[in-house]
Formats: sequence, structure tokens, C-alpha cells
Amino acid sequence: MKIIDNDLLSMQEARILVENAREAQKRLAAYPQCKLDEIVEAMTSEIKKHISELAKLSAEETEYGKWEDKLIKNSFVCSCLTNRLNGMNCVGIISEDKVNKTMDIGVPVGVIVAFCPATNPVSTTIYKALIAIKSGNAIIFSPHPRAKETMKKTLDILISAAESCGLPEGALSYLHTIAASGAFELMNHKNTALIMNTGVPSMLKAAYTSKKPVIYGGAGNGPAFIERTADIKQAVKDIIFSRTFDNGVVSAAEQSIVVDGCIVSEVKKNLIDNGAYFMSEEESYNLGRLLYKDDGTLDSEYVGKSPELLAKRAGFNIPSGVRVLISEQKYVSWSNPYSKEKLCPVLAFYIEDDWIHACEKCIELLLSERQGHTLIIHSKDEEVIRQFALKKPVGRVLVNTPGVFGSMGWTTNLFPAMTLGSGSAGKGMTSDNVSPMNLIYIRKVGYGIRQYEDVKKALIEDKDRNLSSESCKGNQEIDLKLLESFLKRVINDLNK
Repeated sequence: MKIIDNDLLSMQEARILVENAREAQKRLAAYPQCKLDEIVEAMTSEIKKHISELAKLSAEETEYGKWEDKLIKNSFVCSCLTNRLNGMNCVGIISEDKVNKTMDIGVPVGVIVAFCPATNPVSTTIYKALIAIKSGNAIIFSPHPRAKETMKKTLDILISAAESCGLPEGALSYLHTIAASGAFELMNHKNTALIMNTGVPSMLKAAYTSKKPVIYGGAGNGPAFIERTADIKQAVKDIIFSRTFDNGVVSAAEQSIVVDGCIVSEVKKNLIDNGAYFMSEEESYNLGRLLYKDDGTLDSEYVGKSPELLAKRAGFNIPSGVRVLISEQKYVSWSNPYSKEKLCPVLAFYIEDDWIHACEKCIELLLSERQGHTLIIHSKDEEVIRQFALKKPVGRVLVNTPGVFGSMGWTTNLFPAMTLGSGSAGKGMTSDNVSPMNLIYIRKVGYGIRQYEDVKKALIEDKDRNLSSESCKGNQEIDLKLLESFLKRVINDLNK
């Protein structure tokens, strides 16, 4: 009887992958930026030929979202990202100040371990591979079990193109024997320098336990506030378009709408005109029971599903043409499924008296999960916008733009990214749209422009001046007291 222990096989493979990646990265670290750019270009050119079939394979394997929208995300990474990478210096001398005689040297971190979500397995894999190689790092992927065939095919294409252009073997690789034990081994290996976890919360605790630096792009519970001065028609269109994209699986998509009380009627009318369906209290309850399990975890069965299927499973009918389901809510709580991230076309709807109360509601929502991914505000009042930007515990604030596309850097000038750092100050390693610059150390170089003796002399002279100034100040105080005493005596003599 032949017994195969996949856990042990996965662990062994993980060790070999990290050791090979470390050796490959040593060679890669010697490559100039122009050679790294050449490899990235070869990877991009080849993967572009396959993004449509990979989008279809992703939707079929995971049963999440719509392949047409996944194709858009794949295209975005292969065009907007690569355009932004052009001309970016990540390794070697990346900046030089000839006046002040300083330089910044970009140094790759080393071996990166990457986790990608089943909701965006192709676009996130391409993106991470490109920014890792661009910055001279080796990267090992641990494929998501629900998207393993899609990720394997994506990586096989990228690896073949990169190695044919001179990438050292092992610098880009993935775990073939997929098991939690192998993933843990990848993270805990002594040669692993950094962990990039995008949307795989089940691996987050283990990542932090490894005591390695962790870049986490996780749960988004982003509210969208529509303030009274907003262009309501445009705001509603943006929110619906963003929330329904790929059936709501993108973490930066709006999860709730918070509305200024004086414009509720107009907002509701526009929402309904754009395909929103306001559920009754009973319908909201029945759907909420499906979205989350009794233990509070998201039920993957309903991730990325259409409004029609969600309504049918919850036992109610909706008119044709409905694009998003909305549940009116008053309170935020851990036990309320509508207070949480919903990876499907469902929105919570809150009404507040004014922007100050709306501000408090947004903070409640942001603090309920991972303390701050993305906040969207629709307003023409610059002071309100600035107050929201200054006070919200959030990684990014988007103004008058769809959450999905603004956060990715499509409709904004933020860096084009599929990993959006989450967590407010003190809660995450970075809130950046993660770029190659997050995957390097910056070595500082400073030329001597002053002699030690000159600096010492200047400091002593400065100290003497300060002492002299204090002495003069003290003498002035003494002189004033003497003058005051003298004047009192003169006045007394005159009065006699």
C-alpha cells in the first residue's frame, strides 16, 4: 500500500522553492534596471495574449463574478500598470541630489511569498509578479485552493516568458503541492524576506506569527457618503457601477451608502432609476442569514453571485433589470451582516441628519473590520471633504469617483494596483497602493561637505553667543530693577 503525505510533500517543496529563490535572487539583484524592464516587458507581452481565456477560466473555476469584468481587470494590469512602471527606477541609483550631495540606492528585499484571492486570481497574480521582478525580487506564490488551476496556468505563462528573457530559474515560482503546511513553511523559512497577502484572511494570523514584514490588502468595508452638495445623479451612477462590477467581489467597492438626510428622497429615486431594489425588512433578514454563517464568517457560496440568484435563494422575487439589492439600516454591530463586507451586489443604506453625524457613522463602519480600507465621499463642499480626509481612520479617501476604479488608480492618479494596503495608522504596514517601491529598501548615501573641526567651532561659537545673550538679558533685568529703585527714591524726595 502506497501512502502519500501531501502535507510533508508540500513542506519539502516549499523549502526547496525558497532555497532556489534565494540563490536566483542573488543573481537577479545584480541585474540593472534596464534588464529587469526587459523581462517585465516580455512577461506583459506574452500574458496579454491569454487574458481573455484566463478570465473565463477564473470565473468557471471559482464561480465568482463575471468573466467579462475579470477581463477588464486583467487588461487594466497589463496596460495601466505597465505604463506606470515605464521609466520607474527601483534598483541601483534611484535618485540623486547633486546640490546637497546625497543619493538614494534601491535594494531589493529578497524573497517574497505571495497569496492572491480567489476573487481576483489572474489580475492580482500578474500584478504581483510584475512589480516583484521590476524591483529585482524573487517571488513565490501559494495558489488559492479555489483558483489553483487558474493561477497555475497564469504563472506558467509568466515564468516561461520571463525565463526565456533571462530571468534566473527559481526567481518566479509557485507551490505545486498545495497545502496549509506548505504555505506555513514558505512564510516561516529563514530566507523569506516579505509576505504579501491580498484578500486571504485565513493566512493572516500565520503571516504575522512568522514575524516577517507583512503587506496586507484585506477586507474593505468602505462606506460612500453622499453629502447635500453632491452631484446626486453622478454619485449614484458611480456607486451602482462600482458595486455591481464583477458582482461586487472587489474589496474597495462600496459596502454602504450614508446619505445626508435632506437629500434622501432624491437619492432613493436615482438609485431605483439605476437598478437598485430596496428590500423589505423581512427580505433583508432572510438574505442576511444567507450571507454570513452562524459563526460570523462569510459564506463563500454567495460571493460574486447575481442579485437574481441572491433573491431567489432568500425566497423573494425581484423585477428584471435589478442590479443591486439595498437594505435600510440604522445601527452598526458585529452581529449585523449589513455592517460587514459583502462580496456581492448588496448595499446597506444609512440616513444621517448632517455631515457631522454621517462622519460618525462612517467611522463606525470603518472600525468594524480591519480599521480602514477605503472611504468614498461625494461632495462639492471642499471643507467637508477635508474634514473627512483629516479625521477618518482609513487607508485612502476617494472623492467624487467610483470606489473600485478610484482605488485601483483607474479614475484617479493613485498608483495602479491590485493590492491596496489596509489599516489605519498603527494597524498596518502600509496604506499605499502597493508598488515596486514598497518592495525595496532605500540605502542612503551622503557625501561629506563640511569638516568636523569647522562644525565643532561653529557649535562652540553658537553656544557662546547664546550664553552672551542670556547674560545680557540678565543684566538688563538687573539694570531695570536698579532704575526702578532710583526713581522711587527721587519721587519720595520730591514729595517731602
